Amino acid sequence: MKIASLIGLAMLFVGQARAEEIGCISTTFRFLGANDKVCVEAFDDPEIPGVSCHVSQARTGGIKGPLGLAEDPSRFGISCRQTGPIALTEKISEEKEVFSANTSLLFKETQVHRLYDRKRNTLVYTAISTKIIEGSPMSAISTVPIVRWEGAAAPK
Repeated sequence: MKIASLIGLAMLFVGQARAEEIGCISTTFRFLGANDKVCVEAFDDPEIPGVSCHVSQARTGGIKGPLGLAEDPSRFGISCRQTGPIALTEKISEEKEVFSANTSLLFKETQVHRLYDRKRNTLVYTAISTKIIEGSPMSAISTVPIVRWEGAAAPK
């Protein structure tokens, strides 16, 4: 019965949307298994075109890490920028979860929430770590002031 429950929970995580992985940097050498890393992923705000975010997260290596059995630490960073014109609707929610990524096999994830600061005309993105039993005080923040978009990005 326990195995069937675990498989069912694992199946829920498989269907979750993923960000685009940009790359990883090794941080700790391990004799057995993969090194510990910091990985960077990118995602676009699903409801507000013109805003993109990059999230960096610590990933545990060793033997358990690549198998998804290790719990990644609650260490991450976030940077969000305006990448195109932003047109807000009047119905924008004051708070919305816009991204999540699992950081352990069960019950722990990094979430990014978008807050809208109407007074300052700014989008605020906060990355937090969640756990069913207890959350983490770790968080990171990035703001995107909503300004007139003057044109295309610089050439590559």
